[in-house]
Amino acid sequence: MFTNTLVSETGWILRKASKESKAPIWKAIERKITGRRANRSEINVGMLAKVTENGQTVIVPGKILGTGSIGHKLTVCSFSISEAAAAKIIQAGGSVMNLKDFIKNYPDGRGVRIIG
Repeated sequence: MFTNTLVSETGWILRKASKESKAPIWKAIERKITGRRANRSEINVGMLAKVTENGQTVIVPGKILGTGSIGHKLTVCSFSISEAAAAKIIQAGGSVMNLKDFIKNYPDGRGVRIIG
């Protein structure tokens, strides 16, 4: 059986963040990402637009797909994101962050919403 190094590396980053900050959000996201692949979320940009508000900070323990449109700013981090989705989020004035930077900016997870 092959191991997915991206999943295991992401799991270690989240586990370390959980231990250092004692924030339960990182442990919850680690469980979702390192669990069964079928349990990872796939969220469209259009769905993000419906369930979020302007200026929110969101993490998706799965993939963000480019279907739909968004008309407000979001700060987004996800396990995987399509190029079209990233372009739409940035075009709307938002930002897409990698996991390490996201944890550095929000170490205690306050104000971060898990979608998916």
